[in-house]
Amino acid sequence: MPYVNLQITRGATREQKAELVSDVTDSLVRVLGKKPEHIHIVIQEIAEEDWGFSGLLTDEWRRRKE
Repeated sequence: MPYVNLQITRGATREQKAELVSDVTDSLVRVLGKKPEHIHIVIQEIAEEDWGFSGLLTDEWRRRKE
């Protein structure tokens, strides 16, 4: 029973999340031969201020890139 935990920064639409769930499910079915009804996918949205990247919090990293 595959369990997939996708962690993303906040901001994805419901449609984007649905596409992620569909695509990941399709990949597990195709690559591992798993049944879709046995696949569990959790999407966790994390605030950019709670995510570190390249030595900075992501919100600060993005500000510096602009």
